[in-house]
Amino acid sequence: MKKKFWIAMLVFGLMGQIAWVVENMYFNVFIYKMFNASASDISAMVMASAVMAALTTIVMGTLSDKLGKRKAFMSFGYIIWGITIVVFAYLKNVIGVIVMDCVMTFFGSTANDAAYNAWLTDSGNATNRGKIEGINAMMPLISILVVFGSFMSFNLDSMASWKTIFYIIGILTTLIGILGLFIIEDVPGLKKSDSSFIDTLIYSFRVSTYRENKELYKVLLGFAIFGISIQVFMPYLIIYYEKTLELSNYVLVMAPAIIIAAVVTAFYGRVYDSKGFAYSIVWPLVMLIGGYILLYCFTNIVLVFIGSMLMMSGYLCGMSVFGAKIRDLIPENKAGQFQGVRIIGQVFVPGLIGPYIGSAVLKNADVILNSDGTTSFLPNANIFMAALIVIVLLTGYLMLFSKKDIKR
Repeated sequence: MKKKFWIAMLVFGLMGQIAWVVENMYFNVFIYKMFNASASDISAMVMASAVMAALTTIVMGTLSDKLGKRKAFMSFGYIIWGITIVVFAYLKNVIGVIVMDCVMTFFGSTANDAAYNAWLTDSGNATNRGKIEGINAMMPLISILVVFGSFMSFNLDSMASWKTIFYIIGILTTLIGILGLFIIEDVPGLKKSDSSFIDTLIYSFRVSTYRENKELYKVLLGFAIFGISIQVFMPYLIIYYEKTLELSNYVLVMAPAIIIAAVVTAFYGRVYDSKGFAYSIVWPLVMLIGGYILLYCFTNIVLVFIGSMLMMSGYLCGMSVFGAKIRDLIPENKAGQFQGVRIIGQVFVPGLIGPYIGSAVLKNADVILNSDGTTSFLPNANIFMAALIVIVLLTGYLMLFSKKDIKR
């Protein structure tokens, strides 16, 4: 593959994930610290964003197929995405953040979830899909490392720090979009869809399409259950480290775990290429289960580190395996049309159900008194037990697959 492809993939993949990490892991911290948000507020924000991401990806992924274009959606989407991130520097309350999060998600999902992911699917084939997904799946962990390391220099209890953060992330995202105008190339032979927009839009939701691609939809359901487990605890993870475990230096604890998980993920994609889905999905689930058990049972910093390393390795390796299998199963020249059902499995269903479970688990969580007289909830380790239960259910679901259901 061309060197320009790998450069574009790394640049767009990393910057996109940095922006998503700030949203998925730090918007929760932002409204928690600045506006004393409750677990219900955080859950509502994640759910609203998930709905917007799914709807946007369905419509804009279809439009990119209809027009036979990826580059324009990626580049201009990133440019506007960055501008919307800057707007967060001027928001004053939780409601404003939730509404603007949905606006930002529209442009982010257009650029990343719909166009970028369709472009990756267009660009790969059966010989290199696992390699591409292994590298692509590293991006969330590398972005977490970048964000964690960068945020160490900021006082996250200060609104001035948050304004600086939003400006930096927003401007960088916009600059990447501009760069994309020069380095992104649509895959040769990418054709416009001859069907009407409505027919193209509903294609992946037809019963006939399901019947022709049963294996794809079964894998997507498994991916959704996997994502639910992650979303049970992820919105509360940093708050749990910092406030509940009182790890003021949680970045220093997490950084080595993230680096190790990133390296594991980079190489694990090749396991999928050589062994297939049925074999390669097993070890990510084992790592997740081990990580959840350690994080639920222990607060010792060493065991928390090991648990976090296993959890992150299982999470990213699992994303890599599911992602590669889904791309392999998507019919040729229909990548954009299938980004909608992919995002429903990856974001929409997990974003609705996972945070709801997490919020329910934390309903009677302990509270702390803030210096300004307000109170804030303290996440507890029950979020990891709830996530573990979901992964056990996923394991049972995957075991129901016969060799006929999942080929290789």
